[in-house]
Amino acid sequence: MIEADETYLGKRDGKRGAPDTFVSGFGWVKHPRIETQRKIVALVERGGPARSFVVDKVNKKTLGKVLFTNVDRKSTLMTDEHSAYPAVGAHFADHQTVNHSQYEYARGPVTTNTVEGLFSIFKRGMKGVYQHCSEAHLHRYLAEFDFRYSNRAALEIDDQDRAKKALKGIQGKRLTYRRIDEASHP
Repeated sequence: MIEADETYLGKRDGKRGAPDTFVSGFGWVKHPRIETQRKIVALVERGGPARSFVVDKVNKKTLGKVLFTNVDRKSTLMTDEHSAYPAVGAHFADHQTVNHSQYEYARGPVTTNTVEGLFSIFKRGMKGVYQHCSEAHLHRYLAEFDFRYSNRAALEIDDQDRAKKALKGIQGKRLTYRRIDEASHP
C-alpha cells in the first residue's frame, strides 16, 4: 500500500502572496496563496520507506510522472480527494480515497495518515530546527527527512545500521571548499 499526498510550504523565494479579495456578502477575504507556495509531493509505503519531491505544479501530469516512475503499478494507492488523483489512480491495481472535505480521515485501512505524519515531522523540523530553507535546497532537506523516516527504529534499523547507511552515501564523494578570494560574488 502506497500513500500519496501533497503539501505546501512557506512562500517561494521572491514571491509575494496574492492580495485579499472582496467577495460579495463576505467582505474582504484572504485569497488562496497556493501559487506562491512551495509544492511537495510525498509517497510513503506503509511500514516502509518514504520519498518526497519538490514539484512546480500539483496536477495530473506532475502527479502521474511522480507516481508512475516511483510506484509499482501492482500497488494499492491511497490518496485524498484531490481532483488529479482519480485519473492517475486508475493505472494502479486499486485506488482508494478519503474525503477530507467531508471530515473523513480513515475508513478501515483507507487513510493517508501515514504520509500526513511524514509531513508533520518535516514541517515541525523545518519550523523548529532549520527555520529557513531556500527553494534551491528544499530537495536536500526533503532527502534528509526521507532518509531518517525510511531508516527509523520502527523498521528495526538501529543507530549503528543507520550510520553505516549514511556513510555509504558519501563513498566516492569529496567535499572541497573554495578560498574566499576565489568565490564568485554577484
